[in-house]
Amino acid sequence: MGKSRARRFRRPALGPAGTGQHQRGEPGPEEEPAAELLDKLQHPSAEVREYACASISKLLQQKHVIPAFLQRDVVRCLGPLLMDHSLAVRETAAGALRNLSACGGFEVCDDMVTSDIMTPLVALLKECSTELDANQLSPKKCRETNKNYVEDIANEAINLLWNICECNNTAVYIFNKEGCLEAVLHYMKKFSTNVDLAISVANCLQAVTEDNPDLLSSFNASAQQVLETVLLCPESTMKHVLLRTLIAGTIWNIKDTIPPGSLGSMVNAILKIFSESLAIDAGETIIRMNEAEKNRLKLAVEAETEENMSDVVDNCVLSEDDNMEEIPKGKLRRENDVSDLLPSDKWELKEVTALLTAQQTALEIIVNMCCSEDPSDDEWEELSSSDESDLFMENSYNEGGGLLMTPLCLSDEVHSAFLNNLIPKKILEKTAFPNSVALDICMHNPSWKPLIKKLNAVQCRALTCLHSILLVSDVDCLGGASALQSLAQHLSQLIFSKTELPADTEFLEAVTSALRALLQTMASKNISQCMTPEQLLALCEAGIHSSNASVRVNVVSILGISGSVLAKGQDTAETLKMIGKFLLEVAMKESSLVVAGEALDALFDVFADGKEAEKAAVQIKLLPTLKEFQPVFRTRMRKEGKGQCSTDQLCVLDNVRMNLRRFIAYQETLGKTPT
Repeated sequence: MGKSRARRFRRPALGPAGTGQHQRGEPGPEEEPAAELLDKLQHPSAEVREYACASISKLLQQKHVIPAFLQRDVVRCLGPLLMDHSLAVRETAAGALRNLSACGGFEVCDDMVTSDIMTPLVALLKECSTELDANQLSPKKCRETNKNYVEDIANEAINLLWNICECNNTAVYIFNKEGCLEAVLHYMKKFSTNVDLAISVANCLQAVTEDNPDLLSSFNASAQQVLETVLLCPESTMKHVLLRTLIAGTIWNIKDTIPPGSLGSMVNAILKIFSESLAIDAGETIIRMNEAEKNRLKLAVEAETEENMSDVVDNCVLSEDDNMEEIPKGKLRRENDVSDLLPSDKWELKEVTALLTAQQTALEIIVNMCCSEDPSDDEWEELSSSDESDLFMENSYNEGGGLLMTPLCLSDEVHSAFLNNLIPKKILEKTAFPNSVALDICMHNPSWKPLIKKLNAVQCRALTCLHSILLVSDVDCLGGASALQSLAQHLSQLIFSKTELPADTEFLEAVTSALRALLQTMASKNISQCMTPEQLLALCEAGIHSSNASVRVNVVSILGISGSVLAKGQDTAETLKMIGKFLLEVAMKESSLVVAGEALDALFDVFADGKEAEKAAVQIKLLPTLKEFQPVFRTRMRKEGKGQCSTDQLCVLDNVRMNLRRFIAYQETLGKTPT
């Protein structure tokens, strides 16, 4: 019903803690009752408290056990342990609370704030921040594992803070009030030696800076310098690519603190970071990193074999010369080294995961940039005239034409200044299906299989990014008719490349949203469309059965847009009849009132004008059918509207109701009522 709207993305909170001693998997903690484990948190032995925290942490990753712990006030039991005398207990307690916040969701995070988790958490964050400097002089490390307790505790605490602030506004208010930004930025300064901690901080910063004007005053020149230093770090690992991408998102969130004269260079710096992230071929990276993992594991096996052979020789010598009974060194190492109980490093997998997360984040921020408030003319003129403006720009989407990025509602002057800023070819490349060889690797490797979901997420975000750009650009900016037609062919190939329509609802919503926005633009400028009526009907007949209402809205709208174009042509009555019957059936039988309203709106567009449309309308008995359906639709609006629809949707539906009355009156004036 009208133009589709761009969506905004919020960063999701982090999942459960991945590694650390609270993940060792000691036998049977899941069988320990919640009450018994919580009692052990008060035990005088630090080792027992650590074990209890680790066991609780593991159990809290199972959603069905969370209520049992909440009933026993797990937050107030674990909270004080964040300031325990034992550093190991602090870390495992923070890890348990992190898992609770990640697996429990919004309501649990609200309960955690109500239970005053922020008081000990803020105290822990500030103490760790203070100890970072002292730790440089006398590091608090475990000699056996070279573990840096202060930084590892800080990492768990930051992730806990991120999860809670992502879900709860009171937590964000406390973050502001307690001046947590200074401590958090202090952790960021460790990015050169602890990139994992820096990534956690960057995720947290992006969450707390989004829609938080009260925090802006805290971003003084010193704070901005910290972010700028990270943004300019030259390291090329995928983790550093992710770190820079997250920091770029944070800088975009605090853009109101940037002086107007510097805003253009700031935006170009952000776009450069996104450009670098999106330029990396994820499929090729998966192939390369998987091969690197195989080589590393092969070398590790060979090294262990050599070590074991050496052990056998040593043991034989001991037995012959000293007549002593000796335990093999290999066995002794595996019994006493806790690293064997932890997940393997898998640095190659972590690198690929970081890359895909960076690319998804970059695309989401670009979408949000398209949805943001309009910048002033001076700001965008500064952007377009910057020496770095070409850093984000690439070759056109295809030879002879390209897509251009233009912010919403630009003035003519700024529009002209922005003409040379092309949407990167790499964004469009990300809309393609993932590399088949990379997918095969992931399918046959259990630990890599989760990457398939991330690959698909990047494709969907790229399509959503394309949709947003189409909404805020005009035809001239988009490279003209030929570029739009090429893009239409590209989207059609994504939809019809397989014998059956893709079943993934997220992909379907993204690709149909992009196609809807594209067809709207093409129809408004009378640009011929490349999809055949048969393809359109096939898409709509499959899409209308999707469980996702947005997909159904999109396919109905696509059919309405295309039908309105066909109505202006010659000898299209038969196709218009099929379209009209389809839309009438959706309007009358669709369970969603919003989709039904969209179908009516599409009918108005298709049969608004034209001899072919008038002919088809008579043959499908459009007027009498709508007259009969009119009271039914009004009744549905009264009964279902307020309970199922948002205020915006109700407003649109009310317009549809009024337009239905006007459309019937219009059809009656044409004298097409059957006798």
